[in-house]
Amino acid sequence: MRQSEFGLRCFATAVAGLLLSTVCAAAQNEKVSDGVVRIGLIEDMSGVYADITGKGAVTAAQMAVEDFGGKVLGLPIEIVSADHQNKPDIGATIARKWFDTDKVDAILDVASSSPALAVLEIAKEKKRIIALSSPGSTRITNEVCGPYVVHWAYDTFAIANSTGKALVSQGFDTWYFVTADYAFGQGLAKDTGDVVTNLGGRVVGSTKHPVGTADFASILLAAQGTKAKVVALANAGGDTINSIKQAAEFGLTAGGQKLAALAGFINDVHGLGLKEAQGLTITEASYWDMNDETRKWAQRFYATMNAMPNMLQTGTYSSVLHYLKAVQAAGTDRTDDVMQKMRELPVNDVFYKNGKIREDGRMVHDMYLFEVKKPQESKGPWDYYKLLATIPADQAFQPLAQSRCPLIKK
Repeated sequence: MRQSEFGLRCFATAVAGLLLSTVCAAAQNEKVSDGVVRIGLIEDMSGVYADITGKGAVTAAQMAVEDFGGKVLGLPIEIVSADHQNKPDIGATIARKWFDTDKVDAILDVASSSPALAVLEIAKEKKRIIALSSPGSTRITNEVCGPYVVHWAYDTFAIANSTGKALVSQGFDTWYFVTADYAFGQGLAKDTGDVVTNLGGRVVGSTKHPVGTADFASILLAAQGTKAKVVALANAGGDTINSIKQAAEFGLTAGGQKLAALAGFINDVHGLGLKEAQGLTITEASYWDMNDETRKWAQRFYATMNAMPNMLQTGTYSSVLHYLKAVQAAGTDRTDDVMQKMRELPVNDVFYKNGKIREDGRMVHDMYLFEVKKPQESKGPWDYYKLLATIPADQAFQPLAQSRCPLIKK
């Protein structure tokens, strides 16, 4: 064969290969809209929930992408994030723009229940997947449930069911609630109060407060005056920390009352210190120090955040990883196909084992009841919890028989 003929054949082979790869890439891009799998997170980046959601949730999502391998179906994965400033209208506006013009395929967390409920309605309208780890309102899998809505890490029923049962069984049968005045706080107080009364206890009083309250003096004095055995904090973030600090100043626990942080997180304990936080009962869906696998992951998170992860952040990691597994299994990022795979596949990762997504959108998994250690029991920073009980998945969450979700056939 002459050199010129050989060169022409090589050139033809190269062109054919290039055309084939172009055709394959085009076919793959048809299965993945815009040639990118784009995941959105709408967090509290600057407000009272910034420490427990915020950058930590975004970091956890990025770690999920990294652990998945950086691409899905051979195409890039992009995490986009925004700050809703704890305002539902801002959260809804961001979501609508993301879906309409920015080609976001799914929103996999929205911090705080009120903004989350607003964003959820946009996702339902646009028929896009939304998975939520940070908000706790049980409305997400009840009245406002939807075929593409998933509630991931926890909810107020799971916390109430765990903490309420544990304390009433120990004889703490009269309760006073300090309640953040929005969907999450109200739901948490109601669900816990229902558990208490169903077990024969009594709710002797409750006071609501705005999110971001600095002075809890009058509320705590009212709680102290009732002599309730439990003063239950149905709030979160900075509100919980301020409540606990000021409760110590007023001598609530020294006077014999039990302080229960219904939505406490390890970040709160770290901010308070064990001297003030010791003895608190806290229900969480995960803990960084459970085993070698969780410790290894948490150290990677700590290298970026200078803090250990909480259940909202590990929940975001889990939901992003599961979503990517579902895209891979479906061979596309089309909503219906991915949602079907998300329901079919078990949820298994570092922190969440053998979880599953029910018909109402609730991702069910084990929950854990912890007690905050005394200072002398801790081996060092972030070694704060001792496990009191594991609540199995089928007992932790609201039974389907009690569901108010329209998707459930009764």
